[in-house]
Amino acid sequence: MELSIDTVGEQSSVAVSEHGHVLTEISWRSGRRHTPSLTPMIDLVCRQTGNVEIVKRELEAVFVDVGPGAYGGIRSGMAAAEGLAVALDLQCVGVGRLEIEAYQHAAGGLAAAIHRAARATWAWQIFWGPLDRWRELEPARTGGTFELQRALADAKRFAGRAGVICGEPDRLDDETSSALREQGWSLSPLSLNARRAGILAELGWRRLQNGHGVPPAALEPLYLREPAIGPQPSQ
Repeated sequence: MELSIDTVGEQSSVAVSEHGHVLTEISWRSGRRHTPSLTPMIDLVCRQTGNVEIVKRELEAVFVDVGPGAYGGIRSGMAAAEGLAVALDLQCVGVGRLEIEAYQHAAGGLAAAIHRAARATWAWQIFWGPLDRWRELEPARTGGTFELQRALADAKRFAGRAGVICGEPDRLDDETSSALREQGWSLSPLSLNARRAGILAELGWRRLQNGHGVPPAALEPLYLREPAIGPQPSQ
C-alpha cells in the first residue's frame, strides 16, 4: 500500500492506495493551518482503510505534492511524508501540483495547469496525453499574462489544436478568458479543478514503477519563487 499527501493549497487531501488504486481518500478545507489537521487526517484515512498500525506497517511508499503553492503547506506535507518514510523505511515520490491538476484531463490530449503565483504573475506547466504517452511539454514556469499566453500558443502549435486550461482558470481576467476561448481553449470548471490525493496516488505509483522513488532526504520542494518568509534584508 501507499500513502499520498497533498497540502499545498487551502484544500488538503490524503489517500491510501494499493498499486496506485485508491482504497480510501479524505479531502478537507485546511485553510492555512495544515500542520494541526494533517496528522489526525492521516490516522483517520488509515483507520478507515483498516487497523492504523497494520496499514502503516504495510505501506511501501509515500507520495507527496511538492508544490508550487503555499510555503507552509508545502513544508507541512513534505515534513509529514519524510517523517513517516524515515520511521517506516519507505521510499518517497514527489509530484508537482501542476501535474496533479493536469493529469485528470490527460484523456483530452493537451492540458495546461495554471495558478496565480502573485498579483501579476502566473505559474504554469503544460502536458500532453493520452495516458500511455503522458509527458511534460515544458517544465513549470512563472511569468506574466503575456508570457502565459505565448506559452499556450506554442503548445497549441505543437499539438495542432488547443486543449483544456485547468487549475485556476477562474482567476483569469475576462479579457484573457475570452481571448483564450476564441483560440479554442476550454476552461475547466471549478468542480474539475480540485486536487485529489487519489490522482497523486496514481501518478506516484507510475513514477515508483519507473524507478523514480527516492529516499526521504532527497525530496525537493518546488517553489518557483522565493518564499516570503525567511531571512529579511537589513534596514
